[in-house]
This record gives sequence, structure tokens and C-alpha cells, in this order.
Amino acid sequence: MANWAAIGSIILPNAGGWANGLYFAGQVRRDGDTAWYDTLKKPSWNPPKWVFGPAWTVLYSGMGYASYLVYEECGGFTDEAVLPLTLYGGQLLLNWAWTPIFFGLKDFKLAFIEISVLSGAAVATAVSFSNVNKTAGLLMLPYLAWLAYASSLSYYIWKNNPKEIKEEKKQ
Repeated sequence: MANWAAIGSIILPNAGGWANGLYFAGQVRRDGDTAWYDTLKKPSWNPPKWVFGPAWTVLYSGMGYASYLVYEECGGFTDEAVLPLTLYGGQLLLNWAWTPIFFGLKDFKLAFIEISVLSGAAVATAVSFSNVNKTAGLLMLPYLAWLAYASSLSYYIWKNNPKEIKEEKKQ
């Protein structure tokens, strides 16, 4: 029998990621045209664009399953589950907000500030998850590592791309 709660917990974070990916895909790649993202100065350690989709799918799935483990351990949305699952929901919303800030607004400074706040919220979530279920906390570690990496990319792009690029692309 399918465990619909586990499946839903895994699909939920991916749904926001997929929606962002589909909506902003044209900012990253266009057939026969150079997307503005390709014109940005990026560090030599920037991964190829194709890495982001699979990486985020794995990370969203891991954090989604971690949230399921906390939900199960607490017996559903009980008093014990309120803090960890609220932290999780908050950091997930922050996660989904980064893409529209970076790709939609093209505000690299705000994107870096936002991912910094997101990283703090994700650490709080991981600690809270770990207090309920050690495996859930461990499942958050790859996500925290990727957020540190993504934060460094975001910082580099902010510091190495003049504001004119942002303004030019809005017109």
C-alpha cells in the first residue's frame, strides 16, 4: 500500500521548485538566443546549468522526507510538531522566494540577503528536526551544504556584476 503522506511530503517541496524552474527557465536558457544569465560573471566553480534541476530534486526530496519523518514521529500535527514543521514551512517559502528575486527582479544583493536568511532558517529547521528524529536532521545536511555553496555563488554574482546589467535587462 502506498504511503501517501510520505509521497506528498516529497512532492510538496519539489512542486514549488518545479514551478519556479518552469516559470523562469527562459531566463537561464533560450533556443537560439543568449539568456541574460549566461552574460553574468560567474566563478570558475559555478556548476553547469544542467546540475541545478537534478540537485534540487534530490535536495527537495530529502527535506520533504525529513519533514515526513518528523510528522510521523510526532503523531501528526501535534504540539510537538508545531515548531519543527513551522520552521520547515517557513524555510521552504524562503527557498521558493529566492528564484523570483534573483531571476525575476534580478536583484542580486537582495537575493544574497534572502539566501542568507534562508540558510539560517534551514539550520534552525535541521536542528529542530534532529531534536525530534535524528535521521530527519541528517537528511537536512546535504541541503545545508548546498545552501552554503549556493550562497557563495549568489554572493559572487552580486559582487562581480554591475548594477547596469540588472537595469539593462529589465528594459
